[in-house]
Amino acid sequence: MTGENSSGNSEITMDDVKNLIKKKDDIEEQIKAYYDVLEDQGVGVEGPLVDAEGFPRADVNLYQIRTARHNISCLQNDHKAIMAEIEEALHKLHAREKAKRERDEAEAHVEAMEQQVTLPPPFARVDAVTQGSPACRAGLSVGDEVTEFGSVNTQNFQNLQNIAAVVQHSEGKPLRVTVFREGQKVQMSLTPQRWSGRGLLGCNIVPINR
Repeated sequence: MTGENSSGNSEITMDDVKNLIKKKDDIEEQIKAYYDVLEDQGVGVEGPLVDAEGFPRADVNLYQIRTARHNISCLQNDHKAIMAEIEEALHKLHAREKAKRERDEAEAHVEAMEQQVTLPPPFARVDAVTQGSPACRAGLSVGDEVTEFGSVNTQNFQNLQNIAAVVQHSEGKPLRVTVFREGQKVQMSLTPQRWSGRGLLGCNIVPINR
């Protein structure tokens, strides 16, 4: 038996496998039906069709038995062939899924590596943000790890006075702030300005000791 899925160019799908399994089930049903015929006749697959004297038995339907035995033989060959098709289809399907999974994992690994290479380590962490403050409106969150705060970055950061000086000189001017948040790079624009609370930001930043 050669199904439409035997072409090397066609992509095997789960529907193809389901169709093959349905054909297998149909063949098994036919084989069972022919075995039932033989059982009704009381001869089975190997039982003799001649009597003790070598004459054709008169107590059974010889034509029906021979037809059933022949069809069982043919159907068993078909069954063997379709089982091989199912095995090959499942192998191709699993191989393709495995290749896709490995490709996705490799791409995710490369992306993570690229992010590690391109993003510098953080030098400070946000440990408090007041509601309604400039920092809050800009999107800064507790736990954010700062890699860039205006002109201050990992390379030139020495202490919190660096950030305080940038803030004082940038009142009313937007500063680009870059943070790590749950492993992702997040950029925002933060404008130091007067508000109802203390300072120009409304957040507390602490250095990260490396």
